Amino acid sequence: MGETAHEIALTVNGVVRRTRVPGRRLLSDCLRHDLGLTGTHVGCEHGVCGCCTVLMDGEPVRSCLMFAVTADGHEITTVEGLADGARMSPVQRAFAECHGLQCGFCTPGFLCTVTALLRENPAPTAEEVLEGVSGNLCRCTGYQNIVKAVHRAAEIMAEERVEEA
Repeated sequence: MGETAHEIALTVNGVVRRTRVPGRRLLSDCLRHDLGLTGTHVGCEHGVCGCCTVLMDGEPVRSCLMFAVTADGHEITTVEGLADGARMSPVQRAFAECHGLQCGFCTPGFLCTVTALLRENPAPTAEEVLEGVSGNLCRCTGYQNIVKAVHRAAEIMAEERVEEA
């Protein structure tokens, strides 16, 4: 006997998406396999590495630890939703500019985490950056360029606020 499927509706990257999922389907699997958003990566599958981090109602969450049914009715932002059309977000631009990635596997989780961090704290100190990204693991970098990228993203965001004023 198969598991009962549940109808859920998520606003993913600004678009309402409806799908049917088994009660035990993880949000990461729903995003990747049911909705085709493969930018969310799954690393450890235990919530330790941060690769699967997405934003739920603007807050970073580990999508490998959440059942998709618990996200029903919520707004989810994946790495695909950080850009404004073809224009990369300030965080994405800064990571590229500062070489804040190498293999790129951990990058989607970092980008989502840093987006939330800078929304909460637009001018973090180096220590606050390290604390803010401490839940995301990278095996390729020494974190130096990631920290530089966070500070550069903060600068870009401040410049954009001045231009808008």
